[in-house]
Amino acid sequence: MECTVKLIWDYETDRWHSETDSNLRLTLEAASFDVLVERIRVAAPEMLELNCGYKGPIHIRYEVERIETLNMVS
Repeated sequence: MECTVKLIWDYETDRWHSETDSNLRLTLEAASFDVLVERIRVAAPEMLELNCGYKGPIHIRYEVERIETLNMVS
């Protein structure tokens, strides 16, 4: 099974959060990118088994979006 997870940086809350496709139906957040990816790696198989009864291999495609506003230093 292939799932797409979009990882988005929210500069207002200073946290990463995830949005997933309809197969996975998983929303998580974390203060760091690496922690969020690890949480997804643990939660994805559990959620697919609980929601769909799926126990096979999972291929996760991560799409990352991080937008920052930088102020000019004079």
